[in-house]
Amino acid sequence: MKIALVHDYLTQRGGAERVFELLCKRYPEADIFTSLYDRQQTIDLGDRIVNTTFLQSIPGAAKYFRLMAPFYFPAFRALDLQDYDLIISSSTSFAKAVRKKPKARHICFCHNVTRFLWDTETYLREYGDYRYFAPLIEQIFDVMRKVDLTYAQEPDLYIANSTVVGRRIEKIYKKKAIVINYPIDTKKFVYSDIKDEYYLASARMISYKRLDIVVEAFNWLGWRLLISGDGPEQGRLKSKALNNIEFLGHVPDARRTQLFSRATSVIVAALEDYGLVPVEANASGTPVIAYGAGGVLDTQVPGKTGVFFKRQTPESLQTALLEAREINWDYADIRNHAVTHFSEEAFFNQVEQVIDQTCSLHPSFI
Repeated sequence: MKIALVHDYLTQRGGAERVFELLCKRYPEADIFTSLYDRQQTIDLGDRIVNTTFLQSIPGAAKYFRLMAPFYFPAFRALDLQDYDLIISSSTSFAKAVRKKPKARHICFCHNVTRFLWDTETYLREYGDYRYFAPLIEQIFDVMRKVDLTYAQEPDLYIANSTVVGRRIEKIYKKKAIVINYPIDTKKFVYSDIKDEYYLASARMISYKRLDIVVEAFNWLGWRLLISGDGPEQGRLKSKALNNIEFLGHVPDARRTQLFSRATSVIVAALEDYGLVPVEANASGTPVIAYGAGGVLDTQVPGKTGVFFKRQTPESLQTALLEAREINWDYADIRNHAVTHFSEEAFFNQVEQVIDQTCSLHPSFI
């Protein structure tokens, strides 16, 4: 069986790219396709050949990949995948549009529906410079929504990373989705039952991560808070923070691993579609204090692996922080929960069952 692995664009290193990296490692003989590829800015694919689209030849396209939005669908439609029996796409937007031969199967790992099209208000708020072009952008997006709905019918099966994303796929694309929570490499995280007196927030500094309420809550409490990551909100957040809050900027993986293992708790204030950070914290034996909506509802057990706060406000977060202080956490149990449910082995056991069932439905795979 000849397999093609397809990802939207390989120009950054986020949660979706980490999942695609796992798929590439699992299927070393598969061919890799994407629209744009920047080897220095994305996942490590070793010496694997990465096949790209005509967009790769446009100067600056990889750096300004978001500006290429209207061209991704035709780029993916132009890819020649007629030799492949199984296409596995990894997509938050465009890769699901690839063509396949009539007897092939297409399984899409959908990290989200195309967010900038179906949650445009949030998208424009995050990228403030685009607000000035909102009327023109809305006209373009209206056309693209129709195209997105059409190409969303291409995959034979959707795999969603969380219950909330699965519901979104079914609501917008009218396609059934199987939920398989995405994994982490549990071997990369160091367990410790010794915790230091600091809390940790690890996130890109953009508006929807809601680090503003984390800063306000810790300003009031006076407890030590470390924030790792960088982004356009960094200056504004620093200007509001008191001396008990330290901004670390980008930290290397080894340092990040150590921070996770020794933190009192890891704070997640964003509404995430899934979110790997809570699972990474648990794999380190560290409890999570999270806004109780979205993907954390799939990954966290209140009172066992973390605590939820009900509203995205400093006051609600403070209440959860005080509640967590009173819990006698079993750090080994937190680690075991992550390893049992969110390891690569657990993930691929489910994935390969789904692939076998999907492919066995067609005579060409027998």
